[in-house]
Amino acid sequence: MKRCAFLLNLAALIAFAMNSASAKTESLVVGGGCFWCTEAAYELLPGVKDVVSGYAGGKEPNPTYEQVCAHATGHAEVIKIDFDPAIVSLEKLLDYFWHVHNPTQVGGQGNDHGPQYRSTIFPADATQREIATKYIAQLDAAHVFPAKIVTTLEDGKTFYPAEAYHQDFLVRNPDYPYIVINDIPKVRNLSQMFPDIYRTEPVLVTPRAATARRGG
Repeated sequence: MKRCAFLLNLAALIAFAMNSASAKTESLVVGGGCFWCTEAAYELLPGVKDVVSGYAGGKEPNPTYEQVCAHATGHAEVIKIDFDPAIVSLEKLLDYFWHVHNPTQVGGQGNDHGPQYRSTIFPADATQREIATKYIAQLDAAHVFPAKIVTTLEDGKTFYPAEAYHQDFLVRNPDYPYIVINDIPKVRNLSQMFPDIYRTEPVLVTPRAATARRGG
């Protein structure tokens, strides 16, 4: 009986250790324009546990959306991606990053202009910085893009979650004009470009007639 109990306890410990290892979570913070779209794009990837829209890289603590839009704090609109490295690697997340936005555009993305929309990566540690630096150098050397990558690597260790109404904005506001015109087509294109890695087809709506408005 004691031997059976010991083996059962050992099996439980092994299972706990395996579950803990598989549940390991790392984080990556990136900015690539309006965080409404980058958040929605990354939420569809297998291995991504959570994506939170927020602000990083500025000088003021706890910035508001209005302050960031007014360029009063220096923050960028970013997303914090919590992921399981056993399922999706940092390299794969970065590879996806170059497709989610235009890393060669200075001072904005598309029609969204301003430093808060800059292309940027906030490495969590030296390893992330090294991998991102090498990746950018390799892409530039191979002339993958028609212009040089302008993505910055910034030392903004503090991430501030954005206001609650910004979280899951595309899912909760599929009829919002900016979402209909800009974000839904982009997410649809990404799902078609990467059919093998999307966990599910994004829930899309039939666009209504609308006038484009400034995004996140």
